[in-house]
Amino acid sequence: MNTLDFQQLLPTIEEYAPQGTGGLIGILQKAQDMFGYLPEDLILFIAKETRIPAAKVYGVVTFYAQFRTKPIGKHHIMVCQGTACHVVGSRPVEDAIADYLGINEGETTADGLFTLSSVACLGCCSLAPAMMIGAETYGKLTSDSAVEIIKELRS
Repeated sequence: MNTLDFQQLLPTIEEYAPQGTGGLIGILQKAQDMFGYLPEDLILFIAKETRIPAAKVYGVVTFYAQFRTKPIGKHHIMVCQGTACHVVGSRPVEDAIADYLGINEGETTADGLFTLSSVACLGCCSLAPAMMIGAETYGKLTSDSAVEIIKELRS
């Protein structure tokens, strides 16, 4: 059952709801900022309060990569798989991180510290292969250097 206080989202819903479905993305962005992700009961709350069908709200959530339906770890590791990064070896880097953490792409470690995500492009091709953890960008990675960064964050 819902243990989060969704009522605190009501002022945002009141602000954006007059825009109809056009305001939905703004509501979802604010909700994710507030709660960290968009659990099913929050999606249903937004649907009810905006009078937008739940299927449509859920469709928007699942269409846009910016929205998450599961909580992420304290450290969100985003490994670039764009063309420049892929060509110089981002896949082995991601595989080494996954092996070290014992998770697959899209999963979070049992201790809640790390979530591993593959992203289409980080926009820092000159640093390929690259990853971001939070607001920090790491480039010119090797499998070993990436794992060392994760080890430092863990300690």
